[in-house]
Amino acid sequence: MSEKWTPMSWRNKPIVQVPDYPDAEALEAVEARLATYPPLVFAGEARKLKKQLADVAAGEAFLLQGGDCAESFAEHGADNIRDLFRLFLQMAVVLTFGAASPVVKVGRIAGQFAKPRSENIERQGDVVLPSYRGDVINGIDFTEASRTPDPARQEMVYRQSAATLNLLRAFAQGGYANLEHVHQWMLGFVAESPMRERYTALADRITETLGFMRAIGLDSETTPTLRQTEFFTSHEALLLGYEQALTRVDSTTGDWYATSGHMIWIGDRTRQIDHAHIEFCRGVRNPLGLKCGPSLEPDNLLKLIDALNPKNEAGRLTLIARFGAEKVGDKLPALIRAVEREGRSVVWSCDPMHGNTIKAATGYKTRPFDLVLREVDRFFDIHASEGTHAGGIHIEMTGKNVTECTGGARAVTETDLSDRYHTHCDPRLNADQALELAFLVAERLKHDRQGRDTKVAAQA
Repeated sequence: MSEKWTPMSWRNKPIVQVPDYPDAEALEAVEARLATYPPLVFAGEARKLKKQLADVAAGEAFLLQGGDCAESFAEHGADNIRDLFRLFLQMAVVLTFGAASPVVKVGRIAGQFAKPRSENIERQGDVVLPSYRGDVINGIDFTEASRTPDPARQEMVYRQSAATLNLLRAFAQGGYANLEHVHQWMLGFVAESPMRERYTALADRITETLGFMRAIGLDSETTPTLRQTEFFTSHEALLLGYEQALTRVDSTTGDWYATSGHMIWIGDRTRQIDHAHIEFCRGVRNPLGLKCGPSLEPDNLLKLIDALNPKNEAGRLTLIARFGAEKVGDKLPALIRAVEREGRSVVWSCDPMHGNTIKAATGYKTRPFDLVLREVDRFFDIHASEGTHAGGIHIEMTGKNVTECTGGARAVTETDLSDRYHTHCDPRLNADQALELAFLVAERLKHDRQGRDTKVAAQA
């Protein structure tokens, strides 16, 4: 990694998970136009997120990262964006009460359009076509026209991301996030679910607290943090031509930033140390994520950390563990010990989705909610045992009442999957399941916090 980095130096490296565009000139023309477009996010926003993630690394905050498996053109709409944002607000309130510390909110949104695939082709009968790789590359319909990679989709993604970010900023800063609206955030179908009583009780406590604060002169008019919030965006930096086109020099620092999103991450399939995705990401100054799967060994992890965060900057790198409930206990401890032994500053986050995917008897790909909970619980257990901080969760979720993951308090069954199975790629937690997960994580955060307080008191 000693050679000079440029936004295009990744093009001299081996690369995997790349689409085969039939028209190279059209691709080049689209990337050239994108390079002239305004940035989607700003360097100062990315630096602010990095500072907040540094607090997470220090055990003084908690990371909530989630959203769609893969955004689509078909599901883009104000209601879908609002419902996901509202779910974030609900989950963050629950987690804040449990952790008694800030919650950093990072959405898988406004850029999460590309997906890695295990196979380059899909076969249906005698017909063989390219695999669906996300709406930024090709379409989900099984036709030759749909599955042929089309560079014009990148400009469609840019415009949709810009519109999404515009609405998210309005929600975050325009009064929708006001804590005084905590009861109004309840989604309609959650209000009729087993989560209703627990969320209503929590909302009542917040309302009572706000009443006391108003009585002593603190309200949403005088205290901006009560009426607005900060919300950041993230996605997997998979399509590097698109990422390069939106990479800009920050005029205040002279550093390069990927302006496609506040945080970008490297997937488990593209983290080869000498390949293009590591090469690109090492040079931009955004906060980075690195997916850590079962095949990652401690020595290789340390090499990746050195490449992506050579100055050991707090908040720069989030390690997203995605092992599965059955493997996390065997794999995660050795990685934690290696990182601690070398004194590396990282955020540890748990992705309990990707390692727990199964195929139901009905043919649908799903994720049993009990396995999701088990991996999260084991993640916390391991960090408690190692004396490190379980810093966050990274989940695929939606604010809609889908039936894609089995289980949960409302008990989605395998036969229910066909009712509302809307994902374009992997199954997502619905709002009911995501909120239930937030309550369980909050209880664990509270338990661990009380344990630390007791230990400190005993040592005093």
